[in-house]
Amino acid sequence: MADSPLKIRTYGDPVLRAVARPVEKITPELQQLARDMLQAMYAADGVGLAAPQIGKSIRLVVIDVAREESERNPIVFFNPEVFPDDESDLAIAEEGCLSVPDVWAEVARPDRVTVKALDIDGQPFEMTVEGHLARAVQHEADHLDGRLFVDRISPTDRAMLQSKLKKMARGRK
Repeated sequence: MADSPLKIRTYGDPVLRAVARPVEKITPELQQLARDMLQAMYAADGVGLAAPQIGKSIRLVVIDVAREESERNPIVFFNPEVFPDDESDLAIAEEGCLSVPDVWAEVARPDRVTVKALDIDGQPFEMTVEGHLARAVQHEADHLDGRLFVDRISPTDRAMLQSKLKKMARGRK
């Protein structure tokens, strides 16, 4: 896979803490941005990427949790809204993030959610997802609200990661 021209922003970049604005109209340029984001995500060996992570403060997320190239199933979400399933249990699993490299921690999230969004062609859709895909949807949607997975970890884990996060933020300047 060729490298992507998009640069993934890292912890400490202010764009990662901003609330992204809704997409008013899906243009050919935004459709191409979504395709470029998928390329960047695959090149970085990620399963999701939100527009703020590449410096664009808009409500756009791409996700593909398939690990094998032959099984790829990319999903593009413009203006996603995520609703936890009232019956869903909280699941604890380790998360990482392309914008917080080499940091992994356990995060509790609902195991099943419904997401409403517009697809790459601007068509509304709704899907209920669970497991790894539900986690990825919630993780990426958090980016659109200026939230990172490290904001959701236990105080103990946060304390253990604090020096690494501070060093990462300083390295950006």
